[in-house]
Amino acid sequence: MNGSLLSRGPSSGVLRRGSLSVRVSWPSILLGGALTGLAAAVTVLSLTVGDFTVGAGEVVEALTGRAGTMVTHVVVEMRLPRVLTATGVGAALALSGSLLQRLARNPLVSPDIIGVSAGATTAAVLAIVVFGGTTLTVTVGSLVGAVCAVSLLYLLSYRRGVVGNRMILVGIALSAMAGSVTSYLLTRTELSSAQRAMVWITGSLANREWPHAITIWAALALLAPVAFMLSRSLALLQLGDDMATALGSRVQVARAALVFTSAALAAMAASVAGPVSFVALVAPQIVRRLLGAGPAGLFPTMVCGAVLVACSDLIARTAFGGAELPVGVITGILGAPYLLYLLTRRNRAGRGG
Repeated sequence: MNGSLLSRGPSSGVLRRGSLSVRVSWPSILLGGALTGLAAAVTVLSLTVGDFTVGAGEVVEALTGRAGTMVTHVVVEMRLPRVLTATGVGAALALSGSLLQRLARNPLVSPDIIGVSAGATTAAVLAIVVFGGTTLTVTVGSLVGAVCAVSLLYLLSYRRGVVGNRMILVGIALSAMAGSVTSYLLTRTELSSAQRAMVWITGSLANREWPHAITIWAALALLAPVAFMLSRSLALLQLGDDMATALGSRVQVARAALVFTSAALAAMAASVAGPVSFVALVAPQIVRRLLGAGPAGLFPTMVCGAVLVACSDLIARTAFGGAELPVGVITGILGAPYLLYLLTRRNRAGRGG
């Protein structure tokens, strides 16, 4: 046989293929499968509802090239790129947040809290107001801004290791600095460019086309395998630097690779949709609570993020009559109370209550 599955207990096993082996968690796989089904259902629903209602049968016909011109345009050219962008953005943000939270061993760490998204936003706004804001310039700008932000974060928060609380404090300061630069750029540009940048800053999926969907899914195809390959190093780092070193992990290299992979995922999500808030914070915590114990699995976390953004965009697009809200408004409304819950819970735990 080319591959075999060795049991390691009722909830996990090891999949071997030649000299390679991967540990699998059955609860994580089952949850990921269930969430994938939910994501598929939300995708189909998003393709059917809107100002121009389309039946499920017409969606199938449009996807197979057998529908009329109008239905094909609405489904394939307008709605499908948008929902694919939404699911890709959600998956990228959730994976980014999961990597950071597990690395820092702190549920409050996420790209939009520790300055990574703020750095990407500042650079993207610069690309919009100075360089015209094409898909390429915004993508490159977001990536450069996120890498610069995470480099500063890593350097300023490193003291014989990176501690979660220090990372949060440094990240908040970096977010404030980046926000000030963004505000300055908006006050010094023309009104039309400022309005366009403001919509992007809120986090929006309006008028997303195939280049946006291809960009985020190409980024996921490149970065998600890297994150999964680093999962063993991530598990070792959660044991502490000394233990990880004793078990053969190159601690500094692994930590830097994880941090920059997380930053790249957040940057690519921001480049196509803006800084969609709270998804990276909330999705890993939802999956962790659904699994009951242990760290949140990376695969179900990605799918959970995809569901959250796709559902939020569906609400933003259809729940307010003729008015369409940016998706970041909906995720902010849903995510802010959860952040307050986490803060309250940690405060009570700190007091021993």
